[in-house]
Amino acid sequence: MILSMIVAIDQNNGIGKGDDQLAYISADLKRFKVLTTGYTILMGRKTFEALPKGALPNRRNVVITRQAEYKAPGADVVNSLDAALALCENDEKVFVIGGGEIYNTFLPNTDELFITKIDHAFEEATVFFPNINMEEWNVESEEGPFTDEKTQLNYSYLNLKRK
Repeated sequence: MILSMIVAIDQNNGIGKGDDQLAYISADLKRFKVLTTGYTILMGRKTFEALPKGALPNRRNVVITRQAEYKAPGADVVNSLDAALALCENDEKVFVIGGGEIYNTFLPNTDELFITKIDHAFEEATVFFPNINMEEWNVESEEGPFTDEKTQLNYSYLNLKRK
């Protein structure tokens, strides 16, 4: 199994405010869909609950929560990192999609990072991506900068593979 993370971060590694994303960039959402469709996506309960229509289609959804009786329609529910990895051990690729605590927990086991870097510092950010030690990663590709027509935010893509 290849363990990947996909995340949009601001200049301060901010990824969210409360239980929501910092920004909605149309091209980034389309890229997320293209990269994750057909694979397993792994997320925390709050991230699952923030999905506007529930479980994402054409992907296996796995939710990690400490709540023993939690039900997530259209998703498998597990209560630990180990249970999540065991459940997904035969999957070709698994994308960790958030939130902050889940990224922090899985980063040491991650093989690939698909990062959208937003060229802005959101003062309202309350959830952050862990710091990345670039000595542990090779840059596979970089694209951008691009400008989102709706928000006027500049952003670029950075794909990293663990050395």
